[in-house]
Order: sequence, then C-alpha cells, then structure tokens
Amino acid sequence: MNNPDNKAPTLWDVTKSVMAAMLGVQKSKNHQRDFQYGKPSQYIIVGLIAVAVFVGIVITVVNVVMSSVGL
Repeated sequence: MNNPDNKAPTLWDVTKSVMAAMLGVQKSKNHQRDFQYGKPSQYIIVGLIAVAVFVGIVITVVNVVMSSVGL
C-alpha cells in the first residue's frame, strides 16, 4: 500500500507527513516526495485539523484533571 515515488501523496501520506512535522522528524524520501508532488493546500488543511484535535485533547485533559482535583 506504499505510494510509489513518482505519484502524488495520498491522504494517508499527507497525514503521516503532518504528524512527522509536528514531532520534528521526517524521512528525506518523504520530504522530497511532499515537496515535489504534494499540494500545499492538502498539508495546510490536514495541519489545521491536527492542531485543532491536539488543542481539543489538551483542553479535555486539563478539564478532567481540574475536575478530579475539585476545582
């Protein structure tokens, strides 16, 4: 199911690249594929969704901890 190097990245490939970027790690091969064949709009949209999910998780964890403490 891996994507050949000469085709545009799939949604799953874009998602993996965004997650790797959030962690600060990326394979050189994937980085080259992203810049050569990827569309910036795909990465922006997936990135915004990933950030929104991350912020939602942080808010949920903080609310749960604050509730368990009694505040």
